[in-house]
Amino acid sequence: MEFRHQQLTRYILPLREGGSLPALAEADDGFRYVVKLKGSGHGPKVLVAEMIGALVAKALKFKVPEVVDLDLDEMFGRTEPDREVQDLLQKSIGQNLGMHFLSKAMTFDPAVNDIDELTASKIVWLDAFLTNVDRTRLNPNMMVRDGELWLIDFGASLYFHHSWRNVENAPLDPFPYIRTHVLLPKATKLDEADRLMRQAITPRTLSRIIDMVPEEWLEEGEGEATASERREVYRRFVSERLANSRLFVEQAKEERRKLGL
Repeated sequence: MEFRHQQLTRYILPLREGGSLPALAEADDGFRYVVKLKGSGHGPKVLVAEMIGALVAKALKFKVPEVVDLDLDEMFGRTEPDREVQDLLQKSIGQNLGMHFLSKAMTFDPAVNDIDELTASKIVWLDAFLTNVDRTRLNPNMMVRDGELWLIDFGASLYFHHSWRNVENAPLDPFPYIRTHVLLPKATKLDEADRLMRQAITPRTLSRIIDMVPEEWLEEGEGEATASERREVYRRFVSERLANSRLFVEQAKEERRKLGL
């Protein structure tokens, strides 16, 4: 598992979807990336959530576009005529996060694209583990390319860090928001998924992922906590959440029952 560092070299265009205004850009390795900018609305927290979510998903053998640490210098995007975009780029000088651009991929449509029940259950487990509130029918954040399912956009995960209150209780959140998950109706094998996911990832792997988060993204935030202290909060969250996975599995099963499933 790695988190490569590259330099952004060419700004292509803004992707005007949602409130974060990501960019399509090229880096010095010749690849195109969807770039999440730390100067956007929620700041570096979205990058932290995106990175942790993507690397956890990758460790669990889901197909996820590679996430890369992308450096943006003060001259990047100077030819962009939109003042709003220019301001965003200037606020984002330094380390940002990019995801490999999936060319020729189509948005997953639950009415069209089939998915087996165990895979659906594993994805529901993953998003409940990460407390990802943004994989809904209106916004599934899944792509299909060459018949393979890819998971994208984990920026709405770890939502506890937006308030940074009662962080000691965050790992025990049963996550009732799973009721809106696009794949919950197909998630008939949550107990099996729980067993397999717990076998597939360890606290040591989760700790390594937390260690890879750039210090720069952890330096900004509410209160007087240091970057090291914030890193430890994330480390404790993922470790304790894994140990207490039955809480969110049982909640997902309860939400299915409420839907008459």
